[in-house]
Amino acid sequence: MSESSSVERPSTSTPRPQRPFRVKLRGSVLTLVRLPNQRQVRGTLHQLSTSGGLMHLEKPLDEKLKVEVIFHIGEATIHEHAEVMFPMWATQGWLQPFRFIELPDASANALRSSLQSLVATISPVNPGLLKT
Repeated sequence: MSESSSVERPSTSTPRPQRPFRVKLRGSVLTLVRLPNQRQVRGTLHQLSTSGGLMHLEKPLDEKLKVEVIFHIGEATIHEHAEVMFPMWATQGWLQPFRFIELPDASANALRSSLQSLVATISPVNPGLLKT
């Protein structure tokens, strides 16, 4: 006589972490990118979140390059390390995605609150700026 045992299997679908909300800035925020050789490149931010963003540059940067990204948004000045990703050609220049590397809690909180206050003041006028 064989008895069948019921075995519970763990769920194969693991919950994905929630993606941080992104704000479309459309080039309204100037940024300074400091390269490893201390050279500086200017650009504008097109999208931004607490995990990274998308900036418009005149010339593309090498993929996986570690840089410092400096910009002012709201009442916060963000000066943090980032890694740039593969650039995309745009009609005038390049769109260069980047991700923050080990963003400190203080900077993440300042960035999050600045983005939320920016959305609160702009979203009644232009709801397309917030992208989830």
